[in-house]
Amino acid sequence: MTRPPSPAPVPIRADDASIEEALRHASIPTLMMSMVHMSGDLGILRGEVRPRKAVMGEGQGGLGEPEKAAVRAAALDVIRDWRDRGCPPPEAPAPQIVHEMMSFMVGEPVPDEYVPMMLEELALDGDARDEHWADAVPGSEKARLRVLVIGAGMSGLLAAIRLEEAGIPYTVVEKNEGPGGTWYENTYPGCRVDVANHFYCYSFEPNPDWSEFFSRQPELHAYFERCADRYGVRERIRFRSEVVSARWDDAEAAWRVRLRGPDGAEETEVFQAVVSAVGQLNRPKLPDIPGIETFAGAWFHSAQWDHGVELAGRRVAVVGTGASAVQLVPEVARVAGTLRVFQRSPGWMAPNPVYHRRVDEGARWCLKHLPFYGRWYRFLLFWPGSDGLYPSLVVDPDWPHPERSTSALNEQLRVVFTEYLKSQVGDDPELLEKVTPRYPPFGKRMLQDNGSWIAALKRENVELVGERIERVVPDGIVTADGTHHPLDVIVYATGFHANRFLWPMEIEGRDGVKLGTLWGDDPQAYLGISVPRFPNLFCLYGPGTNLAHAGSIIFHSECQVRYVLGCLRALLEKRRAAIECRQEVLDEYIRRFDATHAGMVWSHPGMDSWYKNASGRVTCTSPWRLVDYWSWTRRPDLADYELW
Repeated sequence: MTRPPSPAPVPIRADDASIEEALRHASIPTLMMSMVHMSGDLGILRGEVRPRKAVMGEGQGGLGEPEKAAVRAAALDVIRDWRDRGCPPPEAPAPQIVHEMMSFMVGEPVPDEYVPMMLEELALDGDARDEHWADAVPGSEKARLRVLVIGAGMSGLLAAIRLEEAGIPYTVVEKNEGPGGTWYENTYPGCRVDVANHFYCYSFEPNPDWSEFFSRQPELHAYFERCADRYGVRERIRFRSEVVSARWDDAEAAWRVRLRGPDGAEETEVFQAVVSAVGQLNRPKLPDIPGIETFAGAWFHSAQWDHGVELAGRRVAVVGTGASAVQLVPEVARVAGTLRVFQRSPGWMAPNPVYHRRVDEGARWCLKHLPFYGRWYRFLLFWPGSDGLYPSLVVDPDWPHPERSTSALNEQLRVVFTEYLKSQVGDDPELLEKVTPRYPPFGKRMLQDNGSWIAALKRENVELVGERIERVVPDGIVTADGTHHPLDVIVYATGFHANRFLWPMEIEGRDGVKLGTLWGDDPQAYLGISVPRFPNLFCLYGPGTNLAHAGSIIFHSECQVRYVLGCLRALLEKRRAAIECRQEVLDEYIRRFDATHAGMVWSHPGMDSWYKNASGRVTCTSPWRLVDYWSWTRRPDLADYELW
């Protein structure tokens, strides 16, 4: 496949006044990097104006208005000159210069170990993650390796794109009627991404036209629809189809996969490799509350929103106060007659003033027209949201207050987040008591907030209920204190079966071993990707790869897909039929995984979250730094595998 080129900067035709107006909305550190590319002037990096340490959600480098004005004025001269020279494509600077630019931009030294990862992420020389090796493999060899990808969400589309460019035959099976996965399924009011959009997109397919910094579901779904078309993979997707079971056949060295089509008919097909891209958060989970099915009104899970149910003026309940509830409650509160929010435990919130903010036209102009501006803006989002928080999540065994924080650094964050809640709540000690967590920050999923959550809870028609739900009755909910809450509609924002990987499919490996039985509620996979006794089976967003502290799931998926393509490459180049992780390799990996988690906030003794299984072991979340995982997944070490 010939990859369609990523959008190049649109030549500048604007007059000086229009450019000057656009620059009022530019990210100043990002603008300075683009100036270096346009002018070649390294003096920009060595002048008096220097960005301070980058902070998540702050794109101006901590600079004062006089400093920003000086940069804008200088930028106008540079852009005018570049425009008048016909906007010649700049060459990528040497790696050592790019390293200097990185450190300058984020206001602190970027350690040497991060430079290769960030150079790759910047992609100033083009996409370094594409499968350029594929041309060296004969087409006849590729033809014998038929791959099944399960799921056409973010990771499944990514796998399809990489397989397409490598020229490896593949089929994608998707249970929904269209691509997008979670962004196809979740349509509840207020649904949006909580990773900055200019980072939450494929590294090779930036989008300069995001309308918001944290876009809503329809725009995210449209992005993945466009990617399916742009990269020519839609025609390889079987929609409204599911995998019922997959069984490894030793004699054929292949997977015999039972598929159910749109009409319900089932058939078996043979694939040499299977890539599971079903995700972790795709099977809604209802709480174990007596009487759920006895409710006479409308009730549904937030991930299966019933848009036919009218909420205006009605008595509505939202059960749960996690990520989905924080987004939908402010929207429902505007229309419901009354809204009761039932909370099991409050969540820590990171203040984010741009969470609902639109991207100014001037900022979009910069993203479209200024060379490498979009690449550097992505880096500015990535760096402070990368491994910078990691030290504050490590448990200090000598810390004297383990009940509320895990270290001095973690305590500092607790104070910051608590003060933010106080500023939002105001003079209401009862509400403050209800919304302030009692566990260390980052122990559960962090929530983004721009003030809309507390504002919704303070509305006259909204009540936050902290009492445990005892049962559901035909006309409402009864809490443990005996209070009866009459209701017309109940929305369960209660999460997913996150620990039931690949469920409800039945996957049978060598010697008849069933994956569901082997894993139970303790799933384990090497790098979250491969499992002994299950040859040629690869997981994307598998066990232990959820990111609860940094980065973006798209970044992690790009690491995983490259690793999987590396395994397939080994099969092709070595003319082997199967590749299987060694048991001792997985055992050692899990030993390190558990030992690392034992010293991290997610294993805090009082923590109850979906990251853990029933016995308290963290199974879903990665304990690793991004730079470590990136390094381990650049290419497979074949000593970790049996090939035959």
